[in-house]
Amino acid sequence: LAFRDVDGIPVAMSALRGKPLLLNFWATWCGPCVVEMPILDRFARERAADRWQVLALAIDQPDPVRRFIAERTLRLPVAIAGGIGLELSRQLGNRNGGLPFTAAFDSAGRKTHGHLGAVDNGLLADWAKSVH
Repeated sequence: LAFRDVDGIPVAMSALRGKPLLLNFWATWCGPCVVEMPILDRFARERAADRWQVLALAIDQPDPVRRFIAERTLRLPVAIAGGIGLELSRQLGNRNGGLPFTAAFDSAGRKTHGHLGAVDNGLLADWAKSVH
């Protein structure tokens, strides 16, 4: 699979293998998503030295996502996934298709954790300790 970032540049999911990955499904109109975005942004910055990658897949349109990122000065990687992203989240265990949904993968690309609802610092710290 490949998605486009907010600038239209392709982001191939296969390029994310080899390092732990935090994959977040979200939307600009989702209240809990808005709350957790700064937490994910901080995790991306603080865990980069530990080889963690973070990708926020927006189930949204590019223009609102661009505005959202600019207003909050977020630096984590974001790609536009639309309805395909929602289907992918279901395949990863998000049975009802709710948002936000976050999944963690080890460096071999195996899903190790999944969480429906906003994540917090404690949950992400626990995942970071257990995923390699």
